[in-house]
Amino acid sequence: MNKASSQQGAARRPVSRWPHGLSALALGLGLSLSLAPAASPAQARELPDFTELVERVGPAVVNIKTSEKAKPAENPAMDEQMQEFLRRFGIPVPRRGAPRNGDEDAPTRRGLGSGFILSADGFVMTNAHVVDGADEVLVTLTDKREFKAKVIGLDKRTDVAVVKIEAAGLPQVKIGDSGRLKVGEWVMAIGSPFGFDNSVTAGIVSAKQRDTGDFLTFIQTDVAINPGNSGGPLLNMRGEVVGINSQIYSQSGGFMGISFAIPIDEAIRVSEQLRAGGRVQRGRIGVGIVDLSKEVAEAIGLGKPAGALVQRVESGSPAEKAGIEGGDVITKVEGKAIQSAAELRRSIAAIKPGSKATVQVFRRGATKDLTLTVAELETDKPAKSAEPESKPAPGAAAALGLGLAEISEAQRKELKLRGGVLVESAEGPAARAGLREGDIILSVDNVEVASVKQLQAQLAKLEKAKLINLLVRRGDAVSFVLVKPGAR
Repeated sequence: MNKASSQQGAARRPVSRWPHGLSALALGLGLSLSLAPAASPAQARELPDFTELVERVGPAVVNIKTSEKAKPAENPAMDEQMQEFLRRFGIPVPRRGAPRNGDEDAPTRRGLGSGFILSADGFVMTNAHVVDGADEVLVTLTDKREFKAKVIGLDKRTDVAVVKIEAAGLPQVKIGDSGRLKVGEWVMAIGSPFGFDNSVTAGIVSAKQRDTGDFLTFIQTDVAINPGNSGGPLLNMRGEVVGINSQIYSQSGGFMGISFAIPIDEAIRVSEQLRAGGRVQRGRIGVGIVDLSKEVAEAIGLGKPAGALVQRVESGSPAEKAGIEGGDVITKVEGKAIQSAAELRRSIAAIKPGSKATVQVFRRGATKDLTLTVAELETDKPAKSAEPESKPAPGAAAALGLGLAEISEAQRKELKLRGGVLVESAEGPAARAGLREGDIILSVDNVEVASVKQLQAQLAKLEKAKLINLLVRRGDAVSFVLVKPGAR
């Protein structure tokens, strides 16, 4: 029940049901209460009534129970529901020794969740974390029929899973458009919190496009969500599924008024791939990226901190083949503006591997369009670092506290550099900016440098009080460093 409804219900209670101490108070306030204006019919109509939605959609929402033989390191004595709760929110589960008589004596861990029926022939959508690792999945309908389910596929990156039960003529949900959701709009959840089947809670959309991960933005609501609600539908007032309830924000372990749902548009895209092939294909271009700060954006002439700064480019990757370099800022993908590193990851991931895509990069004050062939995202592999081995040559940018050395042609070839100057030592302003021995300066104020002499000449052209932006390589990562000239 929503807050407004509960307040209205309290106002309608007869005096005889109130505590004795409140009766006189109510009588004393009778005149004031009688003078209060009555709610207009229009106001009354604005209060939501979820009863029809529950009756219509409820039969398509299911309860999901899972069982899994506990691993030797896990604690079988702990309440199973509490173990699921701890795992879900990243809290370590206390450990205990392995069963003495082998796997046959291993206790069974049980989990709870929710889901909803996508099709009349038994495809059910839920969260990946609900069924991940389960040895058995049982789906219970509202009419108490119970089915063993087969996991068709799950995607941990988006927390979406599809399971199948052998049945026909099942009630199914209607899929909505999460893109049409508005902040402040009423929404409702149906699920099985703590095993209480077909529980209904309601609230409003608190925010959209919440960034909590690399591959998804979430719908934030104030709908009460608890363990067991995971995988259940978030519904709009038309009875359409607009999200999958997945996460809560909590400092206490319980609901605190902030819950998150996976937008149904993305969930359906994932589920279609799971149903077709049991897994999800995502694109990658082979770059390490970070967000661009306001200071760096202004220093390199971009103006506003939009786009994704390329720190490293993997050898042999689509990005390297297309000509993307460390220090580039990727500002568009297929003509769509990129605002952050997370948005770039999502945009590239959404492109089918093997497809060609056009990316726009900002490099040394100008934009450039590059075409590349998108590869498939696999398990991340750490990039190999390459530390320069050089015989430093004399020279220094004394005003910044820099000791510099040339890089040999052999070293440039090994590090795949066109130019650059080695930092032998860093003191004063350079050290305060974060420069250190072993760094390689690739450009000064958006101008590439290939020698100490060229770097010194470029520094001499700059205004003495101006913030200096240096493109610096450290190991296999590239980033901008802003040096503020000053006393050493």
